[in-house]
Amino acid sequence: MVQRYEYLVEQVREGLMGGKMSADKVQKVLNDKAKDGWQLTSLTAVEVKGRIGPGGTEGVLATFERPYEGR
Repeated sequence: MVQRYEYLVEQVREGLMGGKMSADKVQKVLNDKAKDGWQLTSLTAVEVKGRIGPGGTEGVLATFERPYEGR
């Protein structure tokens, strides 16, 4: 039987108005997802467009996978 996976992409940013990404915030997201069985596959730095103003904020996209069990 072929193993199937499901994927989750989580956008992590500090806030709508800018600010540096904190390692603590990223670590919390990673640990919270791991508790639900998700395994990190990649982290990608991005400029996330906010709803306020023309600029963006620093952020990351965290991609996770876990075996698909028909949940």
